[in-house]
Amino acid sequence: MDTQEFIPIAIFCQHHKVETSFIVSLQEYGLIEVTTIDETVYLPVNQLSEAEKLVHLYADLNINLEGIDAIHHLLQQVKAMDHEIVALKNRLRFYEGE
Repeated sequence: MDTQEFIPIAIFCQHHKVETSFIVSLQEYGLIEVTTIDETVYLPVNQLSEAEKLVHLYADLNINLEGIDAIHHLLQQVKAMDHEIVALKNRLRFYEGE
């Protein structure tokens, strides 16, 4: 597996000034995915943006893990509703065009 697609969580945590246990906790809550290669835990690059958002909620806004989990769930619902609204608008435009 190519490790260029991953960032060691130790480096990520050092850069963002959070404990590695926080990233492990995020993974346990199912909020991000991590990968272990040769006993080193890595954060996939495609999870980087999401992890940074969650670190911001935790470190800058002092929101605990339970709050982060609730916020993440609500944001996922809003995103799903946004997609549904776009789809409904497209269908409406189709029928209004007839």
